[in-house]
Amino acid sequence: MMIPPLSIAAAGMQDAAARFETSARRVASGAMDDYAVEAVEQIRAKQDFTANAAVVRTADEMTGTLLDILA
Repeated sequence: MMIPPLSIAAAGMQDAAARFETSARRVASGAMDDYAVEAVEQIRAKQDFTANAAVVRTADEMTGTLLDILA
């Protein structure tokens, strides 16, 4: 069982990756009207992924610290 912060962050990372991929596919296919909108979406997806990755790193560090204290 994953602890809640890890599972929430993992879900956020998956969502951000999917949003980025969808936007990239729209750009590659030329099936959109405004490249600026897609650029903003890709930047937002990247930032969301980065923020969720930071949550994972912090949760991992906190778990390690807790295990060190308990050992």
